[in-house]
Amino acid sequence: MERICVGMLFFSALLLVEAAHCAQGRYAHKLLNDLMENYSTALRPVDDTDKTLNVTLQVTLSQIKDMDERNQVLIAYLWIRQTWHDAYLKWNKDEYDGLEVIRIPSSLVWRPDLVLYNKADDDFSGPVDTNVVLRYNGEITWDAPAITKSSCVVDVSYFPFDSQQCNLTFGSWTYNGNQVDIAMGMDSGDLSDFVENVEWECHGMPATKNVIMYGCCSDPYPDITYTVLLQRRSSFYIFNLLLPCFLISFLAPLGFYLPADSGEKVSLGVTVLLALTVFQMMVAESMPPSESVPLIGKYYVATMTMITASTSLTIFIMNIHFCGAEAKPVPYWAKVLIIDYMSKIFFVYEVGESCASPFGKSEESEPFVRKHNRNLKEKPKGAPPPCCPDDEKPAAFHLTFNPCVYCTYRGNGGILGCDPKLVWNVEYIANCFREQKATCLKVAEWKKIAKVMDRFFMWIFFIMVFLMSILIIGNAP
Repeated sequence: MERICVGMLFFSALLLVEAAHCAQGRYAHKLLNDLMENYSTALRPVDDTDKTLNVTLQVTLSQIKDMDERNQVLIAYLWIRQTWHDAYLKWNKDEYDGLEVIRIPSSLVWRPDLVLYNKADDDFSGPVDTNVVLRYNGEITWDAPAITKSSCVVDVSYFPFDSQQCNLTFGSWTYNGNQVDIAMGMDSGDLSDFVENVEWECHGMPATKNVIMYGCCSDPYPDITYTVLLQRRSSFYIFNLLLPCFLISFLAPLGFYLPADSGEKVSLGVTVLLALTVFQMMVAESMPPSESVPLIGKYYVATMTMITASTSLTIFIMNIHFCGAEAKPVPYWAKVLIIDYMSKIFFVYEVGESCASPFGKSEESEPFVRKHNRNLKEKPKGAPPPCCPDDEKPAAFHLTFNPCVYCTYRGNGGILGCDPKLVWNVEYIANCFREQKATCLKVAEWKKIAKVMDRFFMWIFFIMVFLMSILIIGNAP
């Protein structure tokens, strides 16, 4: 029996709730008909035409959809809330069964003509026609989503470490400040529902109210400007643009370490220069054409200038390396400065040469005449005289023949006589050998000078690349 009573009570409650909703629906329909009977959406809803209508504006930033740096356009997804009081849309809630709030299409009521002043879209349509919330005291709240395209002055001087400030200026298009006044609902835009962007960080959205006197009119025109503070996430650009350029720029000094006989020194410099040109074109395509050169562009230009200088120096040093036998002898100052001192500082030694033996002073490079004379002095005192006096002259190679084959003994004094033609031939061969040895020594000296200069410029350009990278990146804010 108790269960039957509980069931009946529950069923009765449901019927009462349903009847209340039906009654409230009938009162809402009646209320809408009564409100819209003599209502007009063309005029400001004020009792006195000289009275100012106050509109409260509140903007919620939901998402940064895109930042087009080249066209200087910010695309954002906003929720715009406008609140005002309509003097003709009030009712006594007791006469309508306590009905306090109704929701009706926004096209049925008067709406403020607030627009985005710095709009950069071809479509001049306003927010979406959503419903408005109408309270019994005449307060109207209109929440509408909108995707805005606003113009934004983009400063790419510190790209990719730049920060941007984009303004969203809202104001009435036709009403002046004496007719429609705009007030801020909050001191800043609402970021509680902001969806993070993969490229930009939003650090705030402060709001300011401005009252401007235009030249066309003497009345004030108020507006509210929301400043979107954006900071670029630079990790993507560091790993895809800066780091490859930094690594490629270190290949330019290594071109000096490459042996000149390989024939690839100039090719390496040109290849590195072309690679940097490709990266610079990628940056230029995304940047707006302006006089302010981005930071990464300055880094590319400085690196390309350095690589061009290194390639030019490489050509100059290769010209020294391959100067050949026709070149002049190495100047004395170059021998002292480059061969004697700089070669030791940069650890440039030839094969078989140690740090204690200066270039050109080794045992193998000692003139043949000095060695031959020293060998003659070291001969024992009882050794017989040579067959011919010209045997003391240096020879290009050793000849093995019996003593005095071509010489005859003349006189009792032991004077030797030689064949003049044979002597002339031996002297000619010896002179050719001495000239060839001097030429090889001269070419070797020029090659060593070129090698020392290669090593010197390699370290200079390594230091330049490092310092240039520190200076350029150190200027980032």
